[in-house]
Amino acid sequence: MSRLFGYGRVSTTEQNTDNQLVALTSKGFDIKPTRWFSEQISGGVPALQRPQFSKMAERMEAGDTLVVLKLDRLGRDVQDVLATVSHLATVGIHVRSMDLDGVDLTSAAGKLQLTVLAAVAAFERDRIRERTKEGLARSTKKAGRPVATATTVVVQRRKAMGQTQSQVAAELGMGIATIKRHWNKD
Repeated sequence: MSRLFGYGRVSTTEQNTDNQLVALTSKGFDIKPTRWFSEQISGGVPALQRPQFSKMAERMEAGDTLVVLKLDRLGRDVQDVLATVSHLATVGIHVRSMDLDGVDLTSAAGKLQLTVLAAVAAFERDRIRERTKEGLARSTKKAGRPVATATTVVVQRRKAMGQTQSQVAAELGMGIATIKRHWNKD
């Protein structure tokens, strides 16, 4: 006899999993309260290391089905999702995600979808890396203030005329720190 389990996850304490259970129920899933597992934990934590997910996985048996509203509830990392689904499949547990039309992810069609998702995620990670490198290579902006060569020329000319730094600052309407910065430049 197969049983239906549900899992919900949120990342912050300001959120709760109630809407995930309501959405699954509205899609026709009758998940008993003792088979609904939810937790507030980052998606970056591997699913099998999460307290509630682990507790649920221990209770599940071959033939049972796990349903989640969205695949990202299982994990943020595609590799973790693949590993989790693979682990559950080896013990005979079916996994369905409603954002993938409820296809059993442990079936041939589900494995194909997961493989395609993994390939797309890897492709996107590589493209982000490439775009970042390209952007850095194109970037010609240097940190700090721009070189004020015209100011240096004017200050050097006044210095050559024998004026003091204070006199140059007063005549040019600049601060003494600016004059000092340009006073001994080559």
